[in-house]
Amino acid sequence: MPINYYIFLSLALFTIGIIGVLTRRNVIIVFMCIELMLNAVNLLLVAFSKMHHLAAGAANSTAGIEGQLFVFFIMVVAAAEVSVGLAIIVMLYRNTRSVDINFLNRLKH
Repeated sequence: MPINYYIFLSLALFTIGIIGVLTRRNVIIVFMCIELMLNAVNLLLVAFSKMHHLAAGAANSTAGIEGQLFVFFIMVVAAAEVSVGLAIIVMLYRNTRSVDINFLNRLKH
């Protein structure tokens, strides 16, 4: 499959994530959109890793593995982000009975 398809899909997912972060007011939806953007980047890294591996040929069997290593580390960071982010969201809901982003602006004062 050509790399253009992967780039287009990753760009579409990343754009949907950005639009969701900028337009939504629910913290959980914003959180899911951030995860969607991380997965779009992961898809692009794996696609470029595959392209680099195919371009290197069979002579170098470890070529193209760097992108997959980056994806692994991004997934580890995303898992840590999910655990901390969901804990913050749960504590926010327990204290305010709302998951609205606009309510967080009122907590500044």
